[in-house]
Amino acid sequence: MRRAEERFDAAQVIVTKRDGGELSAAQIDWVVHGFVRGVVGDEQMAALAMAILLRGMTTTELDYWTAAMITTGEQLSYRGLGKPTADKHSTGGVGDKVTLPLAPLVASFGVAVPQLSGRGLGHTGGTLDKLEAIAGWRSSLTALELVNQLREVGCVVCSAGSELVPADRKLYALRDVTGTVESIPLIASSIMSKKIAEGTDALVLDVKCGSGAFMQDMASARELARTMVEIGRRAEVWTVALITDMSTPLGRTVGNALEVREAIEVLAGGGPEDVVDLTVALAREMLNGAAEVVRRGETSGEDFFSISPRALEDADPAEMLRSGKAMDTWRAMVRAQGGDPLAPLPVARETEVVRAINGGTLTRLDARAVGVAAWWLGGGRTRQDDVISHAAGVELHVKPGDRVVRGQAIATIHTDHPELIPQVLAPLEAAVEIGPPAVAVSRGKTVLERVW
Repeated sequence: MRRAEERFDAAQVIVTKRDGGELSAAQIDWVVHGFVRGVVGDEQMAALAMAILLRGMTTTELDYWTAAMITTGEQLSYRGLGKPTADKHSTGGVGDKVTLPLAPLVASFGVAVPQLSGRGLGHTGGTLDKLEAIAGWRSSLTALELVNQLREVGCVVCSAGSELVPADRKLYALRDVTGTVESIPLIASSIMSKKIAEGTDALVLDVKCGSGAFMQDMASARELARTMVEIGRRAEVWTVALITDMSTPLGRTVGNALEVREAIEVLAGGGPEDVVDLTVALAREMLNGAAEVVRRGETSGEDFFSISPRALEDADPAEMLRSGKAMDTWRAMVRAQGGDPLAPLPVARETEVVRAINGGTLTRLDARAVGVAAWWLGGGRTRQDDVISHAAGVELHVKPGDRVVRGQAIATIHTDHPELIPQVLAPLEAAVEIGPPAVAVSRGKTVLERVW
């Protein structure tokens, strides 16, 4: 419940934070809600965001800020569903199609997965953009449709409604043009306000780290992960984070339809090893979180679930992928949202093969450069209202550690606009480094660290 309305001077709130002071709960509540109503101007909120970027926030301020963001809009609840709910959020990467196999995989164990997702911006892809490559699939659902689909299918991937944390939508757009995107308190509260308002019981965070990620160094990734986990825990949402590698693209495809095709391979029991490993790791965390939610419900007597904690903890996500049951859930989810899971996916009219200029061992395949290439080909957007090409993207034929010979195919460019090919050749060639054949390159771990 919101506190009684108080009136503050926006300039004084800005000065307090600028000078390193701590904002009160009432000040934060007023400024956040005032920003949504237009009482606090864009220029004033921009100044406050810059002060937060430079001065940071205390734990208390961060909790109040997140709570104020949540109460600017509606909050969802799944009480009475009869299933524990678990969700996953990724901070965004290149080739990250994990949500597509993960949601139906976890739902196949009797856990409800309400995955409210977004669209891509810049070199990182968006889950909704990928799914819209499927004929007929729709991202917009009413709250009633969402709950009914969770009850009947077990999972849903859809867009967040306009009434869910409207403060975040407005503040995010302002941060994007005022140089304040990098503030960890503002990043953390942006993500966690939406996930808490979404109403999930358990939340697993996939914090990307590396050249293709927003957080490019381990220290920043760890700080963001820890900050978000602590916000979730204090809000009584079971929360854990995995810090995962994004120095190399995930899987072998970058681009909407290409990534859907690869996700379906994973659901069929195949697919690239790194995508499978991350999908299974995140699924295990979501199932463990759901088990704890069930256990808490049993202890408190407030929630009643038809599944036991031990069954969730003993579940084997890898075996479920091999069994084909997760594929059945995927098809049911796609159909429930108007899509045809058997319809052919878009195919680009033009392709161009990028070949190795010399032989040896592939020592580097830079994620950001590959993501930028897919973006330029039409697979991404510069502005949220840009129209994208679902067929555009980059298909990778080798990964670091592979031996290559001169002239071997390194990647294939997919596009409907051949005139764009020359401008992506340079970044793709720069993304690749080939060392002497004797060089040994470790493929490294996909999951770098667990933050609990």
